[in-house]
Amino acid sequence: MPNQMPIVSVIIPAYNAASFIAETLNSVFAQTFSDFEVIVINDGSPDTAELEQAIAPYRECILYFKQQNCGVAGAQNTGIRHARGEYLNFLGSDDCWLPNYLASQMKLFEETPSLDVVYSGALHFGNAALSGKTYMQACPSNAPVTFESLIRQDCQVLASCTLARRRVVVEAGLFDESFRRCEDYDLWLRILYRGRQMACQRRVLGRYRSHPGSPSRNGMKMSEALVAVYERAERTMDLLMETRAILKRQIKRAQAHFDLEVGRNFLSAGDFDRAKDSLSKANNFFQRTKLKMTILGLQLAPHWTRLVVLTWQRVMLARD
Repeated sequence: MPNQMPIVSVIIPAYNAASFIAETLNSVFAQTFSDFEVIVINDGSPDTAELEQAIAPYRECILYFKQQNCGVAGAQNTGIRHARGEYLNFLGSDDCWLPNYLASQMKLFEETPSLDVVYSGALHFGNAALSGKTYMQACPSNAPVTFESLIRQDCQVLASCTLARRRVVVEAGLFDESFRRCEDYDLWLRILYRGRQMACQRRVLGRYRSHPGSPSRNGMKMSEALVAVYERAERTMDLLMETRAILKRQIKRAQAHFDLEVGRNFLSAGDFDRAKDSLSKANNFFQRTKLKMTILGLQLAPHWTRLVVLTWQRVMLARD
């Protein structure tokens, strides 16, 4: 590694990443902006032998650390503690950048020195149904980035395509290692709560891999994590009445999504009473006709309703 301090530290947590990490590293070392270091954290990965074989060609130009499994947040915090750069980027071990990613992000910081965090758009890959679609088409960013717009999810930040000043991440307290999901969302909220400035450039500068093994594909656990993040914010932050009202509604929304996923699981397992209870809780918030009809079906003809719902789900999965 060069002796001089790099401007950017690229932190890559690795867990079951052997199949993808070479492509990720290739995209980093193809950057037109070259003043960076790369830190790979092996987070107690079960595929360590394969992972180390995959990164062998890069070992002289990366920093590589191994630790017991702590989750993504713990691995990223390890990376932060070893980072020397003024800016940090937390890149998923299966995601990639376009060659001008870092140059474009740094240019925005140079043009607007008051910014503390900048994120960009990305293109989906790895999933035929999403091929050619951008991350922002599925997860829009339609408003200026503020604490309130992030709570409402009017702005949704892709961590792999987010560059942040190291000092603001440290000031906010790093990642909360108790979160196994949504740890990045929790951090962005804490950074904005402290009055820091975040901006989005809508240009597609990265590639976001979507595949069945992605933690974000587990709707029930993602919703459960969102509830925990919101409840932490409600408990620990001194918020205006209007902001607290937005937060309370988001807690109800995330809890309803959780109940919906739980209800679907009970229905698949043939546990009709608990399926009906969970779906009813979800529909208290959503007020959807299809949900109401499913709940009614579980009262009148549960086995037939289960067959119809499972058939519809198989059709939707086939489309994906």
